[in-house]
Amino acid sequence: MPVPVLDTRNSFAQQLFAPLPARYDRLAEILSFGQNGQWRRAMVDRLVGAPVAAGGVVLDVAAGTAGVSLQIAARTGARVIGVDLTEQMLRQGAQNVTAAGADGRVCLVNARAEQLPLPAASVDALTFTYLLRYVSDPQATLTELARVVRPGGTVASLEFNVPPSPFWRFWWRAYTTLALPLGGLITGGRQWYEVGRFLGPSITGHYRRYPIDWTVRAWQQAGLRDVGYRVMSLGGGLVMWGTRGGG
Repeated sequence: MPVPVLDTRNSFAQQLFAPLPARYDRLAEILSFGQNGQWRRAMVDRLVGAPVAAGGVVLDVAAGTAGVSLQIAARTGARVIGVDLTEQMLRQGAQNVTAAGADGRVCLVNARAEQLPLPAASVDALTFTYLLRYVSDPQATLTELARVVRPGGTVASLEFNVPPSPFWRFWWRAYTTLALPLGGLITGGRQWYEVGRFLGPSITGHYRRYPIDWTVRAWQQAGLRDVGYRVMSLGGGLVMWGTRGGG
């Protein structure tokens, strides 16, 4: 398979996440106050209630260390293709897949979300996690994601969010500005300090440019219908879903 050609945002994401795989899942839970797992389950819930039959194929984009991929395989009976940009994350993901006894169910591939190595309408459902802040053109990326989903298939996503309430937004900013970088440094060293320092401004900047109502329209313009979303954990997480039109 050809090596993905990276743009500036791709390269930044790859450099940011390359040192993190060995402790990624545990530290992600610690630094999100345990909310990351709840958000993931809420996203996968959208597939569990959808017609993804055993033996169907689900594409998990920005799969990282395969946590979502494994949950999809366990809860839906589908075969899962996990795609991620960072080889180091995929290597840890492969170890996690083997440890879970899921080698025959979950396949991991190094690829870009903006240029998926799959034919049109080739998967039954698709998820993506913490992706849109790391691509140069979210609208084009959503269009590419929708391209590979069969008509009637479910697309679901998980992203961080900025709390809408001024009260909780104040405390969220205090946490992301001060506590998150310090907590990352203490629990994960310099690499996690850099992630913690980057995270808050990255989320704020993304939603300043691409608010939720823009994102809903972008999903619709990509060919998805019945688009809905759920703001979680006082506004810190955002689960979104829709159905591929056509057919």
